[in-house]
Amino acid sequence: MKKILIAAALITNLSIAHAADNITVIKAGHFIDVISGKVQTDQIIIIEGNRIKQVLKADQTMTLPEGATVIDLSDSTVMPGLLDSHVHLVGSSLYGYESLSMSTGRETIFGVVNAKKTLMAGFTAVRNVGAAAYADVALRDAINAGDVPGPRILVSGPALGITGGHCDENLLPPRYKDVTEGVADGPWAVRTKVRENIKYGADLIKFCGTGGVFSKGTRVGAQQYTLEEMKAIVDEAHMAGRKVTVHAHGTEGIKSAILAGADSIEHVSFLDDEGIKLAKKMGTTFSMDIYNDDYILEEGAKVGMLQESLDKEREVGLRQRQSFQAAVKAGVKMSYGTDAGVYPHGGNGKQMVKMVEWGMTPMQAVQTATLNTAVLFGMEKDIGAITEGRFADIIAIKGGDPLTDLSLFEKVSFVMKDGKIYKNE
Repeated sequence: MKKILIAAALITNLSIAHAADNITVIKAGHFIDVISGKVQTDQIIIIEGNRIKQVLKADQTMTLPEGATVIDLSDSTVMPGLLDSHVHLVGSSLYGYESLSMSTGRETIFGVVNAKKTLMAGFTAVRNVGAAAYADVALRDAINAGDVPGPRILVSGPALGITGGHCDENLLPPRYKDVTEGVADGPWAVRTKVRENIKYGADLIKFCGTGGVFSKGTRVGAQQYTLEEMKAIVDEAHMAGRKVTVHAHGTEGIKSAILAGADSIEHVSFLDDEGIKLAKKMGTTFSMDIYNDDYILEEGAKVGMLQESLDKEREVGLRQRQSFQAAVKAGVKMSYGTDAGVYPHGGNGKQMVKMVEWGMTPMQAVQTATLNTAVLFGMEKDIGAITEGRFADIIAIKGGDPLTDLSLFEKVSFVMKDGKIYKNE
């Protein structure tokens, strides 16, 4: 093959003859192009500062500007940083009544630890859906300021919920008259709560539309909030330019949340055909945590989960996976959401195997965890793919083909976020 010296051309294209020390070059042996859905070989990724400048085929000998940093990942599969649309970074691994002993300050410190674990696992952007006292806002701001390492975070602040519902703290007896800060009943009260969350820094709004597995005394499938209240939440959030996501296991709660105009639905366990049709019509995204059933049923009792919660998970787990399978087959929009925090942080990649087991192709699973979730985040111009102009959020996996062995997503060997290397094995 004819070798061509292109140093001058490269310098001209990059406009960095005077700033080569701001250039990073990644040599990718295999490169997952999530936009085309194809795997390319021998690619060169040129990064200027924190943005991707060019992606080139490495079929020419290039003389790079002196001072450029070269990272050789020729033995690895390179892809965009992964995204998770449902995490709970703020908090500990305590469940049930034990959780009452944890202060918000302590939970926030756990959030710092969990954020680093998540980033090191190759997840460079996440949504934190629910945190007391706006602790997730503080964590996001600390990461953005460079005080602590972690992924990019979109945060919801306290999740909204009805009195006595899934997003209300209901472990304490009545004499304490404890009400969680996100509780609001009625259309005008929920509008006020949305405004309050936005005032204190929320990027999105989350509310609980049905009962849940980890709330004491709620039926997991029972709808919470009327359609009128749901519409009020969505209307208020959308007026302020914020997206809305809804915790919803039950059939009627799922459909009401879709009809209310929610942007995404979490869990989506008891899905029916009508719900699928509505989601496709409305363009709603499903965020379905189909790995953590394994962890809950295998480890839940050991870590203090209430028996009530374990019983509800047995009711939900298989049904949710069947709903996921039906939604994928029907072509519903999907994001990659794991509910990390229910299981230990840093294990976000474990869900890849389950998504393929329950209906996705390996490439679809990767696209869901990158490109598709970036669209849900409203950040598709900045993250979710390795293309010119997007942030240099890049990961790599070595030791095999991750599209053949999905378990390799648990062993990310290289992590770059915003052009900075955080992990390189």
